[in-house]
Amino acid sequence: MVSKTIRHISSARLLRLYAGPVPVILIMVCAVMMAPLLAIAVTATGDTADLMPHLLQTVLARYVGNTLLLMAGVGVLATLFGVSTAWVVSRYHFPGRAVFDWLLVLPAAMPAYIIAYSYTDFLEYAGPVQSGLRAMFGWQTAREYWFPEIRSAGGASVMMAAVLYPYIYLLTRTAFRQTSAQMFEVAALAGRPVFWSIALPLARPAIVAGLALVLMEVVSDFGTVDYFALETLTLGIFNVWLGMNNMPAAAQLALIAFILVGALLMVEVFARSRRSFQNNGTGQLGVPMMSASPGMAVICFLVCLIPVSIGFFGPIVILLNFVFTGQSGGSGLSLAALTQQSFSLALSVAAGVMVLSVLVGMLAVYRSGRLGRLLAGMAASGYAFPGTILAIGVLSFTGFLDNLLGRISDDLVLAGGFFVLLFGLMIRFQAVGYGAVTSGLKRMPPHMMESGRILGHGFGETVRRVILPLLQKSIIAGGLLVFVDVMKELPLTLLLRPFSFETFATFTYQFAKDEMIEIAAMPALMIVCAGLLPVFIANRALKT
Repeated sequence: MVSKTIRHISSARLLRLYAGPVPVILIMVCAVMMAPLLAIAVTATGDTADLMPHLLQTVLARYVGNTLLLMAGVGVLATLFGVSTAWVVSRYHFPGRAVFDWLLVLPAAMPAYIIAYSYTDFLEYAGPVQSGLRAMFGWQTAREYWFPEIRSAGGASVMMAAVLYPYIYLLTRTAFRQTSAQMFEVAALAGRPVFWSIALPLARPAIVAGLALVLMEVVSDFGTVDYFALETLTLGIFNVWLGMNNMPAAAQLALIAFILVGALLMVEVFARSRRSFQNNGTGQLGVPMMSASPGMAVICFLVCLIPVSIGFFGPIVILLNFVFTGQSGGSGLSLAALTQQSFSLALSVAAGVMVLSVLVGMLAVYRSGRLGRLLAGMAASGYAFPGTILAIGVLSFTGFLDNLLGRISDDLVLAGGFFVLLFGLMIRFQAVGYGAVTSGLKRMPPHMMESGRILGHGFGETVRRVILPLLQKSIIAGGLLVFVDVMKELPLTLLLRPFSFETFATFTYQFAKDEMIEIAAMPALMIVCAGLLPVFIANRALKT
């Protein structure tokens, strides 16, 4: 009797697709969240004053070429770091393996622009490395010796790969450990190389998915390419918009960049859809472990030590040296004020994102059909847009709202205020909160909502008393991830912040750009520390 009642309620829910006032709220919320994304396309149709043909003839090819070159360099190095480290910690017993298993995820807490600032100060001509070499060998000028140029496409590739490889490492390590052990044993009995014949082919979907995420981060990066003066699409958007004061042309460049991001996003989704290919076997899972010979143990140790040293320990030591030698500080803005502004912004965005994510998630899952879930997913697509691109859409949309509000009162102005920054960051990171909520809902037993209705509770009462308590951990995890992402976000905050409003990221950027990274060492360390907790959470969640 109860099962028949549940089936009846489920059928009635399907018939109520977009019926009643609650689904209308879903449509309105999704429309507001998608409006800035659509505003980018609308802005791109504006008059560029013949600037776009000029860009086509002069710098556009260089923008695209440098972007593709940087993607290739970072992609190759990140794949090399991620796959090699995932394999040695999954396959071999060697001294320090258990420690490296979690140490290798630490670079994910280090923003790419911070590692670029740190190493540039350390390795440039006036830095301690080259100064020490000149003092040691008696060289007087740079013409007397060769030293690799850190501010180059190659230097940027190494810097970014050293902090982005954990995307590939985590997914590949999980793939290695979820593959049937019997398949590796069969390959070994047949005399085939286990890594090339079994491990690598079966982990390919995970590697491609991680690589797609890495390349999306490369396309989105602003701080590193700006500091290294690499003319990529992201920096080109920034220069055309603010340097040439031409937002339509910047929007057109933004659409070109989004084509790259969209292609990578489709690759990532396709690769994830093939995850089942990894686990066709039965029985014990994971690569059979073997003890490494002394020589192999040294190689495994170095394979793990190099990327984590470049991507985490090196920058941390450089920044700590600035702090302990008293070079950090003296900026005119106290650390307490900077902390208050950074935390208030991050907490506000995290709270707003999670409230909207719970609202949209509940309505999309329990009060809508497939179309409602599609709308909710589209509203959370802002994460696929780099910050410089999204800033164009946010300012275009809020400018449109300002024109409407100006007809009501001259005192109502949104542009340049805290609300615009808050709104932009919420759109940017809505996908993070929405993903946490929907993953929590998927883990719940089926028919939880229908069971509450049978007990006489309405929709709101069932959500409050049954669903939300079960979602508590997902909400906290999602809010924490949003909090950290906001603390690290640079381009969107830099472009939308109110006058004299600084966060850890913008403060670090301003002083690093003026060649005074030592003053911003403590805020940079605060960003890294804030990113450590979610890194440990992700490592624990993906560990089998």
